[in-house]
Amino acid sequence: MADELNGHYMDQFTYAERATDWRGNNNIAESIFAQMALEPHPIPRWIVVSAGTGGTSATIGRYLRYNPELHLNTQLAVVDPDNSVFFNYYQQRDHTLTSVKGSRIEGIGRPRVEPSFLPDVVDHMIQVPDAASIATMRWLEKILGRKCGGSTGTNVYGALTLIAQMIENQQQGSVVSMICDSGERYLNSYYNDDWVVQQQLDLAPYTRQLENFMATGTLSHASF
Repeated sequence: MADELNGHYMDQFTYAERATDWRGNNNIAESIFAQMALEPHPIPRWIVVSAGTGGTSATIGRYLRYNPELHLNTQLAVVDPDNSVFFNYYQQRDHTLTSVKGSRIEGIGRPRVEPSFLPDVVDHMIQVPDAASIATMRWLEKILGRKCGGSTGTNVYGALTLIAQMIENQQQGSVVSMICDSGERYLNSYYNDDWVVQQQLDLAPYTRQLENFMATGTLSHASF
């Protein structure tokens, strides 16, 4: 087909929101609740994901609304990196929004509004600076003993923001997110100090913020 058409665009964006049946079994939302079944708080207070195609957030958000007894107790938060239009689109609902730069966090964030990102099934969005994503990814390695990718750092920073808010409000419950990919593929970028300097990113303030969170349970700028 590529030879016949002089190239072929494999569109992973337009129909990502319908690639999985959010009502039936074998989707990511159902898997989350199945894995949480034996936890002290099996029904999460928040599920935190990031958006690239928008398919994951669409599946989870629809699943929660298809099961309203779950949505009474679980809300969906979507985190968005620098140079992505999803956060502004969520607020403004302007389909024409674009960014002149692409996301530095591989796999998430888009410079244009993608049709599979469904803001109506998202309960809350959080903008996460790239420096926070990368600092969190590195901080997480010390806790897990494994390297994760930048989008995992974005997810976890958003989750910590919500956890800090819950602590401040004296709320109990679980917050669920996910590891998106392995960090070994980013040894020359996110885990490379020279690359971080070239990108003019300062990780130190966020590293201190994360260490303070571990010690006190508070995260500055956590309120929303």
